[in-house]
Amino acid sequence: MSDPQSDYMNQQRLIAALRDPHRHALNTSSVQLIETHISWVLLAGDYAYKIKKAVDLGFLDYTELGARRFYCDEEIRLNRRTAPGIYLDMVPIGGSPDDPDFGARPAIEYAVRMRRFASASLMDELLQRDRILPHHIDSLAAVIARFHAALPVADPASTFGSAATVDTAVMQNYTQLRLLLKGSADREAISALEAASQAEFAECKEIFEQRRAQGFVRECHGDLHLGNIVLIGDEPVPFDCIEFNPALRWIDVMDELAFSVMDLLHRDHDEFAWRLLNACLEVSGDYGGIAVLRFYLAYRATVRAKVSAIRAGQTDISRQARATGLAACRSYLALARRCLAQYRPALIITHGLPGSGKTTFSQLALQQMGAIRIRSDVERKRLFGLGMLESSRSSAGDIYSHEATQRTYARLHELARGLLLAGYPVIVDAAFLKEDEREMFRALAQHMSVPFAIAALHARDATLRERVGQRRNDASEADLAVLELLQAKRHPLLPHELVQTVEFTTEESPDSESNRSGWNKLAKLLAVT
Repeated sequence: MSDPQSDYMNQQRLIAALRDPHRHALNTSSVQLIETHISWVLLAGDYAYKIKKAVDLGFLDYTELGARRFYCDEEIRLNRRTAPGIYLDMVPIGGSPDDPDFGARPAIEYAVRMRRFASASLMDELLQRDRILPHHIDSLAAVIARFHAALPVADPASTFGSAATVDTAVMQNYTQLRLLLKGSADREAISALEAASQAEFAECKEIFEQRRAQGFVRECHGDLHLGNIVLIGDEPVPFDCIEFNPALRWIDVMDELAFSVMDLLHRDHDEFAWRLLNACLEVSGDYGGIAVLRFYLAYRATVRAKVSAIRAGQTDISRQARATGLAACRSYLALARRCLAQYRPALIITHGLPGSGKTTFSQLALQQMGAIRIRSDVERKRLFGLGMLESSRSSAGDIYSHEATQRTYARLHELARGLLLAGYPVIVDAAFLKEDEREMFRALAQHMSVPFAIAALHARDATLRERVGQRRNDASEADLAVLELLQAKRHPLLPHELVQTVEFTTEESPDSESNRSGWNKLAKLLAVT
């Protein structure tokens, strides 16, 4: 059996030797080093070489050379699912720690060889420089949703994703944090967070088991924060997934999505966090997963707190790096507590003709309020087995019949109820041109004792016709004929409805005086800030 401390010291000598450009390809003029709590990455010429540290951190054990080789293979296999152009092969390193030789045997170490990319293209770096745009978030949502849809489902006989497994992972974080943070204030914060987390776990325990039985536990990425996503050709590419512990990647897909959402929240980009979440949900339809979102947001923030604390506790870093790590740890713990405390259900329904700007409004609203949106155009098609951009002409039935519309509103009602029970503001993006459709949702809000508002969207007839005529690549299939039909059939808002209605003119900027007044009135109606 090897001596981990001796192996780690030998690795440090090895890394020092490998920083010599002459040990790499001819075009290598310098070698940069990136260090994390579990690995070193050498950037040399066109390649990056990742070497795993000989450490045992409880949740991973790289102390044996054979284990490091195995996990190098696993890292390549798993990451090629999302980043085949980055992960190339495993390279043995022979020779001695002071005089290493890439490719030589017998191997004293192994490295994962990757195609190098500019660190400036990482999404966390780009976000810090305000270079991430809404379409990047939408593209990331599509990547995540497609990835999750294609993944194998956990064997029901396994314990992956079970309530007990989830609880073990969560409690391990608190155990490790207590070993890493010694101050009384930190200990009190950990204890308070643990108590809140356990209370939320009790609420979610049965749901974890239900979701596992329904196939939502899959072999995911496991570490999907923004530092592990790079833009290549303007497209998000996730990399550096978890290979060292199957239980940390065989997880609920909502757990995975929560990591990316949490990271955006931690970076004070709430608007992108809610945009990402909603865009993923519209593709997957996994609105039931929102019941466990709060728990997983807090869990993922706690994971990052632990990682920051581990890094801050390592002996080979500067005082400034240690202080930065501790500050990050505490900010993640504070975010975890806020996520668990967040409970503010409210219900908004839209009201407007095709082209009136309902979806544009609801997009702004969900980003500002931290809300979950459900769209009639999307859910109607989902009921009939169609993708959101798929034409209904491929469907066997008429998805716009009276019966189909009733089914659609019933489904929206069912989804809204579940989301309100989970404690989130809900926006139902639909025409709601009939009084009985609106009443069904007003009654739901009243029954659940949550604030309710109608967002009425307006535009001139010429604008409606222009917008409808120009639609391309849209979930809505309303054309000019449909617009004219609905104009004739719509039921005006009744006096008692107007009390709970906010008017928006979508031909004006959201920042116009009249629309600002509308946003202020909406906030008062919902008591949501």
